[in-house]
Amino acid sequence: MKRDLPQISDVLLNKEATHNEVQDNNNSLSRDPKQENSEVGGFYVELPITKEVTINNSINVSTRKSPEITENILNLETDIPGDVVLHWGVCRDDSRRWEVPPAPHPPETVAFKQRALRTRLQSRDNGKGNSVQISLEGEFSGFIFVLKLNENTWLNDKGNDFYIPLSSSSSLLIANTDDQSKDVQREVIEEASQEESTSVFTDGIISELRNLVTDISSEKHRKTKSKEAQEIILQEIERLAAEAYSVFKSSVPTFSEETIVESEAVVESETPLLLDLTPKITSGTGTGHEILCQGFNWESHKSGRWYMELKEKATELASLGFTVIWLPPPTESIAPEGYMPKDLYNLNSRYGTIDELKDVVKEFHKVGIKVLGDAVLNHRCAHYQNKNGIWNIYGGRLNWDDRAVVADDPHFQGRGNKSSGENFHAAPNIDHSQEFVRNDLKEWLCWLRKEIGYDGWRLDFVRGFWGGYVKDYLDASEPYFSVGEYWDSLSYKYGEMEHNQDAHRQRIVDWINATNGSSGAFDVTTKGILHSALERCEYWRLSDQKGKPPGVLGWWPSRAVTFIENHDTGSTQGHWRFPCGKEMQGYAYILTHPGTPSVFYDHIFSHYRTEIATLISLRKRTKVNCRSTVKICKSERDVYAAIIDEKVAMKIGPGHFEPPSESQKWSSVWEGRDYMLWEAS
Repeated sequence: MKRDLPQISDVLLNKEATHNEVQDNNNSLSRDPKQENSEVGGFYVELPITKEVTINNSINVSTRKSPEITENILNLETDIPGDVVLHWGVCRDDSRRWEVPPAPHPPETVAFKQRALRTRLQSRDNGKGNSVQISLEGEFSGFIFVLKLNENTWLNDKGNDFYIPLSSSSSLLIANTDDQSKDVQREVIEEASQEESTSVFTDGIISELRNLVTDISSEKHRKTKSKEAQEIILQEIERLAAEAYSVFKSSVPTFSEETIVESEAVVESETPLLLDLTPKITSGTGTGHEILCQGFNWESHKSGRWYMELKEKATELASLGFTVIWLPPPTESIAPEGYMPKDLYNLNSRYGTIDELKDVVKEFHKVGIKVLGDAVLNHRCAHYQNKNGIWNIYGGRLNWDDRAVVADDPHFQGRGNKSSGENFHAAPNIDHSQEFVRNDLKEWLCWLRKEIGYDGWRLDFVRGFWGGYVKDYLDASEPYFSVGEYWDSLSYKYGEMEHNQDAHRQRIVDWINATNGSSGAFDVTTKGILHSALERCEYWRLSDQKGKPPGVLGWWPSRAVTFIENHDTGSTQGHWRFPCGKEMQGYAYILTHPGTPSVFYDHIFSHYRTEIATLISLRKRTKVNCRSTVKICKSERDVYAAIIDEKVAMKIGPGHFEPPSESQKWSSVWEGRDYMLWEAS
C-alpha cells in the first residue's frame, strides 16, 4: 500500500515544542504564552509533497467468524517497529459511529473518552514488528481503527479511519468518492465468504475487459484511434487482468507502507480496496467541502425578529449550495449587536428569543445546513461594581468575581493573571488561565451544543487570549467546524502595502498552530492583498515569491477561511470595505481557490446573487475543496489567472488570458466584469 503521511492539519511537525497542555495553579501559570509567541518563528506550509520516502512496512488485517458463537476474531499484524498504539472501536451501521465493544479486551487496553479503546500492540515472536488479536462479541458491522506511532504521528486511511467490515456485513464493497482528489478502493476479503466475493469482483473485471476489447476492436476497424491511445487501452486490460489474478492469489489484503507525504494519504495496493464513503471530520475543521454563509449584518438586530426572518430563507440558502451558516452572538449583551456579552446563559437577545433560536437552528438542520454560533470568549461585561466603583463583579449563573479578570488592564482592576493576548479595552478581559473560568466556559459551550444544537463556532477576537486555551474549549465541545477572528494590520511602507505579507500570515498561522490545528482562521491576509491588487490594478500581488497564493491559503489552505466582507468590514460599519464594484472579482477568487470560502449576507441578497450562485455551483460541481491545488498561470499588472485541480480555470483583471488547450479542452462557464471562468470539458 502506498501511503502519505497524515495531513499537516492532523500531524503538526513543529520545529519547537508546542503547548500540549496548560499547567495551572489556581491563580497563576508557569509561563507567559504571550511572551512565548512574541517572536515570529518558522511557518507551516501545506504542500502536496515535501518529502518522499520509500519504506517496506505493511499492515495485515484478517477476520474470521467463530461458528460456535457470534464472535469475530480479528488479527492485526504489522512490521512497523517500535511502540505502536492501536486506537480502535466498532460500529453498528453505515454511519460508522465509534463505539466501545464489551469486554474482554486485549492486554494493555485503556478507554479513551468513553468512545474508543487504546491498545499497545505486542511484539511479535520473531521480534519483527507488532501484533494483536481481538475478539468481538455481538452484532457489529465493522471494526474501525487508526495507528499512533508517536505523540505527533498517526496513520489513517487518506484522512479517514481504517474500516474493516465484519462477517455480519456484506463481503465486498466497491465505491467511488467525490470527497478527495483521487479515488481509493479497498477490498476486504473475508474467509467466511471468499467464493461469493471473488465471483462478484471478477464479474465486474470481466465486464470491463469486454468493454475495452470491444472498444479497441471497433476503433481499429474505423482506423480513427491513434497507436498511443490503443496502447493505453491495452495497458488498462493488463491492469485489470492483474487485479483479477490478485483476487485468486490472496484472501487477506496487505497494506504496504511505501510513501510518506505530508498531504492527504493516497492508498494503493495490488488488491482493490474498500472505500470509506463517510468523510472523516477532524474536530473543528469539517470535511473540506464547506461553503460558509455569514447570516447577518451589523443592522440585523434592529428588527427584533432576525431569527424568524432568517428561518424563512433557509431553503433558499440551501438551494444556493451553502453548507454552513454563521449566526450572530446569541447572549444577552450591553451592545445590541451581541458583542458585549453579559449573562452567557441568557439567550434572549435583540435577534430573538431562545425558543426562536432553537427553531431557526432546527430549520437549517432540516435543509442540511450546519450552524455556527458566534462565541465571544475574550471579554464579558460585569453586573456589579466593586468597592472602588469598577465594573468587574458578575452575576447570573457564572457569578465570577474580579479574579476572572486579567490584571494588566488598568480600566477594570482585575485580580487575575496577566493577559495571554492583546486587551480589548471596552470590556473586562477574561483571564483564561484560571481553571474555574475555563471549566465554566467549557460547560457553557457544551450546553450550547446540546441545548441549542449548534454545530460549531465562530470565535470572536481571538487575538485576546492564547490559542492553547481555544484548543481546550474545542476538545471539550467537539465542534464540527470552528473559525477564529484573528484580525490585525498588514505590513505597509510609506503608506503602501508591502508585497511580502509573510509576517502577517505568520501571526495567523501561529494562532492556528497554538490551537493544535483544531480551528481554522479567517484569512485576513488574502482580503488585504485583494484590496490592493484590485484597487490599484496590481494583480502581481496575488503570487508570493514562491509562485503560490500569498495569503494563509498559500501556507495552510485547510485552515484558511477566505472572505471579502463581513459585518465589521462592510455593512453600515465599513471599517475596511472591499473596493466598490470589484466584489465579484473577489468572489471569483475565493470561490475557485482552496480554503473555505465565506460569503457575506448582504452580497447574497443583492444584484450579485446570480453570479455568486454560478460560482458556488461551479465549485461544487468540480469538487474544489479546501485542499485543492492551484497552478498560477499569470500574475501581472492587469491580470491574475490560475488553474485549480486541472478542472477550473479563472482569471480576474482587465488583462487577457485563455487557458492552455494542449492537454485538455476548456468550456467557458461565465464572463463577468473583469473576470472569466472555464471548466475542463
